[in-house]
Amino acid sequence: MTVRTRFAPSPTGLLHIGGVRTALFSWAYARKHAGTFVLRIEDTDLERSTPESVKAILDGMHWVGLDYDEGPFYQMQRMDRYKEVIQQMLAAGTAYYCYCSKEELEAMRAEQEARGEKPRYDRRWRPQEGKTLPAMPADVKPVVRFMNPIDGVVAWDDQVKGRIEISNNELDDLIIARPDGTPTYNFCVVVDDWDMKITHVIRGDDHVNNTPRQINIFKALGATLPQFGHLPMIHNDQGQKLSKRRDAVSVVDYDEAGFLPEALLNYLARLGWGHGDDEFFTMAQFVEWFDLKDVSPSPSRFDREKLLWLNAQHIKVADTARLAARVAQFLAGKGVDTSGGPALADVCALLKDRSQTLVEMADQAEYFYRPLTPSAEVVEKHLTADDLTRLAAFAAGAAALATWDQPTLGQFIKDFVKEQGVKMPLVGMPVRAKVLGTTHTPSVDAVLALLGREEVLRRLGA
Repeated sequence: MTVRTRFAPSPTGLLHIGGVRTALFSWAYARKHAGTFVLRIEDTDLERSTPESVKAILDGMHWVGLDYDEGPFYQMQRMDRYKEVIQQMLAAGTAYYCYCSKEELEAMRAEQEARGEKPRYDRRWRPQEGKTLPAMPADVKPVVRFMNPIDGVVAWDDQVKGRIEISNNELDDLIIARPDGTPTYNFCVVVDDWDMKITHVIRGDDHVNNTPRQINIFKALGATLPQFGHLPMIHNDQGQKLSKRRDAVSVVDYDEAGFLPEALLNYLARLGWGHGDDEFFTMAQFVEWFDLKDVSPSPSRFDREKLLWLNAQHIKVADTARLAARVAQFLAGKGVDTSGGPALADVCALLKDRSQTLVEMADQAEYFYRPLTPSAEVVEKHLTADDLTRLAAFAAGAAALATWDQPTLGQFIKDFVKEQGVKMPLVGMPVRAKVLGTTHTPSVDAVLALLGREEVLRRLGA
C-alpha cells in the first residue's frame, strides 16, 4: 500500500497554526513512508470562502515549506462528481429525498426538546418496507439525506486516540445535498478521500464527531476505509482553545513577528508529539522520528517563550544571507536605508547569536545605518562631561590607528583603558552610547570594526 495523506483546509480566513500542525503531521507521515501528500481546498462554503483566503493558504504552505505532491484540488471544481455519486446513492437506496419544510423541522425540534429528547430528524421521509410516506408537497424543494444504519455501532481504531465506538442510533440521517443540489461537507469529504485514494486521514480532534458519519458513507459506497488519526487541540497559556481575538493564530502573524518557518514547524511538532528529550531538530530528523503512535491524545499548551527559544536556536544556525534578506525587509519598513553602511549579511552574522526574532535583529541592526538617539537615562549615566573628555581622547587615538580591524581595535581599547586608569565599562559604555545611541550591543571592537573608521569618527565628532 502506498501511503497517501491530505491536508484539506477551508479558505475562510488565514492559515491557522493549528492547521499548519495538522498539515505538518500529515506531510511528515507521507514523507516517512515514501508516500504522497495531497493538498485539497474545501471551498464549498460559498458565503465564507474567498480567493484571498485561498491565496493565504497557498502562501502560508509555501512559507513554512510544506511541499505537496498533488493539488491543490478544489471542491467547487468537482461538483459534477458529487452529484453523480448522489444519484448513484439514490438509485441504490442508500440515500433518499426529504421534503420537510423549515417550519416542520423547527416544530419537530421543539416537540423533542419539550419531551427532554435529543433533537434530531425523525426520519419521516425515510423509505422503509410497509411504511407509507407523507404526501409529496409541491412547494418544497427536497434535500437528499443519507440512510444511516439504525442498529449497531460505528467503530474504528484511531491512530492517536485508540478504539472509538459510536452507536448508530446516536447518528442522524444527515443531509448530503441541499435543496439547490449543492453537496454538504461530510459527503464531499468522503467522495474526495475515496477518489484521491487517501489511506490516512490525519486531522484535528474537532472532527471526531464527523468520523462515524463519514465511515458509514464510505461503507455505503463500498469504498475502502482510510485509517483515522485525530490530533489534540492546541490551547493557549490559559488552557483555552486558541482564539483569533486573543492569540496569534495565523502563520502570517509569525512571519511578521520575525520567526523562521523551520522554528515554527519545530515548535508545532513538539505540541503533542515528542522524541525523548529532543527539543531542537530539523524537519529531516522529524520525518525520520515521526510516528502517529507517539502523538499524545491530550490537548497541548502553546508556550510562546519556548517558541522564542527555539527561534533563537534556528537563527544561530541559519544561512546569514537568508537572514539578511528578511531583516532588510524589516529595516525598510522602519525607513532604514542600508545601502550606505556595512554589508547587512555581516551585521546579521554579528547579531545572530543574540537575537530571538528577526524583528529584534532588525532593531539591533538599525544603529549600524543610523545612530540612535540615546535616552536621557543613558546620557545622564554614560555621557557626562568626564565621559565626553575621555571620548575625545579615544577618538584621537582611534584616528591614528594604522589598520582598522577587530584585533587592532580590541588591543587599542585595552591599551586605552589602561592608559586612562579606569575600568572597561567607563570606556565601553560611553563609546556605545555616543556611537550607537544604546548600551546594548555586541563587543565594542566588533561593532566599531564593522561600522568602519570614517563612520565611527564621524559619530564621535572627531
